[in-house]
Amino acid sequence: MKENKYDNKHFFEQYRQMPRSKEGLKAAGEWHEFEKLLPDFSQKTVLDLGCGFGWHCIYAAEHGAKKVVGIDLSERMLSEARKKTTSPVISYQQKAIEDIDIEPENYDVILSSLALHYIRDFTTICQKAHTNLKQNGTFLFSVEHPVFTAEGTQTWCTDEKGDHLHWPVDRYFEESLRTTTFLGEEVQKYHRRLTTYIQTLLQNGFQIKSVIEPEPAPELKNLPEMQDEYRRPMMLIISAIKA
Repeated sequence: MKENKYDNKHFFEQYRQMPRSKEGLKAAGEWHEFEKLLPDFSQKTVLDLGCGFGWHCIYAAEHGAKKVVGIDLSERMLSEARKKTTSPVISYQQKAIEDIDIEPENYDVILSSLALHYIRDFTTICQKAHTNLKQNGTFLFSVEHPVFTAEGTQTWCTDEKGDHLHWPVDRYFEESLRTTTFLGEEVQKYHRRLTTYIQTLLQNGFQIKSVIEPEPAPELKNLPEMQDEYRRPMMLIISAIKA
């Protein structure tokens, strides 16, 4: 499956209104932890898998990257990315993450933000990333946390008043497609165990550098929409290098 809800006009217009869409990286609750794991971009070549609005591509270029390639399946996403991009070192390609080219040792850094849980075959992505990275290159990505994806509906259990009681975790060890509702649309994602993310990287030649389950940034702590994010992990960030 190659998920492309973002070219649905109604879905995309709602996505554009999200804080991280309008304000960029500073409005992303996990950015303060993701940024800490970024390598030095000076004179580096960078590939962004599922680049969306291009925020990470722009950041890499602003911090010295000599070549940045962002890929995304969504034409609407790439159109927004191109509007926001002024750096000549950045280029965008419309293609699915699964279809990235084999380019042995072509990149110093491969990034992905909240995209790989849409991909069925994580093993192949790790193999391609390892092939395409230079020696000691960095593979850094975020996904929805397995605790967040396990039960599937991604909704709180509530009392009769509608207050949130707890987050359901079910079918954790069953790695399969989950269907949830996001921005009023049915969206499909792949649930994987934490073990699978880590072991797949290790089995394909990567050395794990960091595993982070980020809480929202301190400056976002008082926002009403962030209160639930302190009760269960929503994101998982993993940094690895080509050993």
